[in-house]
Amino acid sequence: MSKIVVMDHPLIQHKIGIIRKEETSSKEFREMISEIAMLMCYEATRDLKLADVKIHTPIADTTAKELAGKKLAVVPILRAGLGMVEGMLAMIPAAKIGHIGLYRDPETLAPVEYYCKLPADCSERDVFVVDPMLATGGSAAAAIQMLKDKGVRNIRFMCIIAAPEGIKKMQECHPDVDLYIGALDDHLNDHGYIVPGLGDAGDRIFGTK
Repeated sequence: MSKIVVMDHPLIQHKIGIIRKEETSSKEFREMISEIAMLMCYEATRDLKLADVKIHTPIADTTAKELAGKKLAVVPILRAGLGMVEGMLAMIPAAKIGHIGLYRDPETLAPVEYYCKLPADCSERDVFVVDPMLATGGSAAAAIQMLKDKGVRNIRFMCIIAAPEGIKKMQECHPDVDLYIGALDDHLNDHGYIVPGLGDAGDRIFGTK
């Protein structure tokens, strides 16, 4: 079964409190989403493998550490996932970026694909799929299945706020994918929104309310 990590870092929790507030402006919301993604990336990459490498400092030869193994990729689920990319790149600037476009059918709540563009060597990378909200889990599960269909095997999912229903869906569909969550909320309402949540993340990031 996948690992579920709910972040307990005080800075992450403080910033999540800010983005929950109805009065938070789009500008501040965007900034906070990026900062939360950066802090979560720091936590979620804690188990990346390291290798020894010989280097020369201004003083002497020594052995330092560098990331070993596969390179990384960040794949946001459009459009709200775009808000997390800059923060992720602040931590792992060499990562490549893919994009998966899904929207949720307002009647069925099922995900509908409209775009997919991935790095050519995506199957050889450790991939972080990012989306601020994990609500029903439909879009995240569909996006991860799209990656698996293209040969990607090392996948982690990162979201800022999750509902129990979304976690259950992810564990049913992708028990091999670890989940990194900023805050675990109570439930979904009749419209598929997370309660207490923060509203529509895409609208709040891009000011399209």
